[in-house]
Amino acid sequence: MESLILARHGESTYSARGLLNGDPRISCGLTEVGQAQARRLGAELARCELDLCVTSEFERARDTARAGLAGRELPTLVLAELNDPVYGCFEGARIEEYRAWAARAPSTEAPPGGGESRFAIVDRYARGLATLLALPEETILVVSHSLPVAYTLAAAAGASPRPRAELVEYAVAYPLDRGSIERATAVLEAWLAAPDW
Repeated sequence: MESLILARHGESTYSARGLLNGDPRISCGLTEVGQAQARRLGAELARCELDLCVTSEFERARDTARAGLAGRELPTLVLAELNDPVYGCFEGARIEEYRAWAARAPSTEAPPGGGESRFAIVDRYARGLATLLALPEETILVVSHSLPVAYTLAAAAGASPRPRAELVEYAVAYPLDRGSIERATAVLEAWLAAPDW
């Protein structure tokens, strides 16, 4: 991999209502607005030479890639390491409820009900980036979720993961070169070795 284009999925039926979905078995496709956002992403990328499209396991990410790449023959890969967090008892809840819990919990604490700790999430994202770096394709489009995109962009700029990440815009392309992804991976791995929250 020499260059990566990161994008969050388009608006989904859950995200339009401020609800969380961290279980890919639950149907959560795009709204009409989300479909339009995906097509806009496709128009933005129309002149980009792409060798591979990677998505998370979630319907909303796969639908965004499908709509954005309509008419283009491109191999695809599903990478579960780039999934949204597993929210446990907060599945289907409002994002503010999860954030209120997360503000009080250390990074190693998992949400009740089988959720995933923020430490485990960062570890998963770091492994996902390492997998992307090892792929032979030169230019890769990755359609996933706000949190992996936000953590990767911040880490590429040298910032360690923080307890709260701002939401990334829907279906906007963020191009990064190999050096930026290597730096992001190293920053995430360094934080995992000595987490500060």
